[in-house]
Amino acid sequence: MAWAPLRTGQKPCASRHSAYNPARRSGPHEKFMEKTRPSLPVTALLVAVLLLTGCAGARSPDDPLEPLNRGIYRFNDSIDKAVIKPVAKGYNTVMPLPGKIMVGNFISNLDDVLVTTNDLLQFKFSQAASDGARVLFNTTFGVFGLFNVTQRLEKHNEDFGQTLGYWGMGSGPYLVLPILGSSSVRDGTGLYVDGFASVPYNTNHIPTRNQYYAASGIHRRSAILDQEKVLDEAMIDRYGFIRDTYLLHRKSLVYDGNPPRENYYDDE
Repeated sequence: MAWAPLRTGQKPCASRHSAYNPARRSGPHEKFMEKTRPSLPVTALLVAVLLLTGCAGARSPDDPLEPLNRGIYRFNDSIDKAVIKPVAKGYNTVMPLPGKIMVGNFISNLDDVLVTTNDLLQFKFSQAASDGARVLFNTTFGVFGLFNVTQRLEKHNEDFGQTLGYWGMGSGPYLVLPILGSSSVRDGTGLYVDGFASVPYNTNHIPTRNQYYAASGIHRRSAILDQEKVLDEAMIDRYGFIRDTYLLHRKSLVYDGNPPRENYYDDE
């Protein structure tokens, strides 16, 4: 296998997924609102996957471990309904909007450290300079990231799973990780590497580190409560819907929102 950037010399091409560009963000306060209610591109993606899932009866070739994954999914779902989701609803109820924005900014600032590192690993040097500047100014003038003073700089989304994909590694089989949820062989590996390199993991004070993990998880869970209504109101295979949405989302991220056109016809 040739380990070369997937996008070297590749011309942008339109595809049915190209309209959904999760690598791009808008406006200062839209960052939070974007997470708490579905945007038009996200809704379009969900509807597309809903139609695909509703028509699909066979197993997905990307999910050869489906029986095992469904078992882990049911376990995660039971934990979520019993503990995580009620806590997230309580968080949404008691935490005022300015507080949610500051929590989100703090989490985002720590994430930008990993984003900058993966920018460099993908040779995206101009993007790395921008993301590094975000970390520098938000950590200092933004009071450890509580305030976003770099609103004019675009927020990017990079991780080690995307870095592996950039250099030619396929996603591998779809996986459902206990508690953590949707992943793949490649993205699970990336999650493991990013975890070791992250600021929270390298925090020596264990109680502080664990409190951050808990607060971050609850905040992220609360951000998708509204989007989850799409699943609750639709008569679909919830597992298949989440799987297909995740795979489309990750593919779009690897290609910076412009994945290659899929060939639905065999060569004659």
